[in-house]
Amino acid sequence: MDLQLDGSAALTTASSSGLGLASAKALAREGADVAICGRTESHLESAEAELQSLGDGDVLAVQVDLTDRTEVEAYVEQVADEFGGIDQVVMSAGGPPSGAFLEMDDDDWYGAYDTLVMSAVWTTRFAHPHLAESDQGSITAITSRSVREVIDDLVLSNAVRRAVIGMVKTQAREFAPDVRVNAVLPGAHETARIEELIEDGVERGDYGSYEEGLADKGSSVPLGRIGDPQELGDVVAFLASPRASFVSGTALPIDGGAMRS
Repeated sequence: MDLQLDGSAALTTASSSGLGLASAKALAREGADVAICGRTESHLESAEAELQSLGDGDVLAVQVDLTDRTEVEAYVEQVADEFGGIDQVVMSAGGPPSGAFLEMDDDDWYGAYDTLVMSAVWTTRFAHPHLAESDQGSITAITSRSVREVIDDLVLSNAVRRAVIGMVKTQAREFAPDVRVNAVLPGAHETARIEELIEDGVERGDYGSYEEGLADKGSSVPLGRIGDPQELGDVVAFLASPRASFVSGTALPIDGGAMRS
């Protein structure tokens, strides 16, 4: 399916690795000009090179701290200047620390809010004028299935990410008809974080091999495995594209059927 993204301008956040990078790769494959950002220069350089090999569009890589309002605003304006506008925004963010409620202090809560919520507030606020001028403006937020079903020892993700969904649903109404706004709710995918957890389990003796650990992570998923990040990226690219022109205000689980609610 041609997603009609060739030549469009996509801004992505927290996209030098993980699900953000998988989404940026899917957009690049469709011919979009893609901007990525992250905190770690080496990750950005690697991601930039990978994206340049995938499509004919331009790639822009910028070092950005998403918890800094000034840096987010500068990133948005740099992308708009480089690409001549912004057609799609795809927002991701690093996961907050894991732990139970009584283990979290005030700094943990405020840090999670800035990382997950304020980064999205600033990105969409500054990008909106550019998106409204586009004939295919869209926003897609990558959140977590924890917004529907709480996950043990992830109180910050469980609680704080729900604010992003409330924002998405509100923006879908307020920004219509010029800009569509959606969210995806990923379950477990084979990102670097999952790989690290499995490798730690192998070192502890919990698993006899990486393959055994990977199978264990997917044992509770009806499809019998965890996801490939690119499977999520492909869905994000579809939602961001004109082929999803009548889809707005949705929060779509991508979890192999694991969610029971």
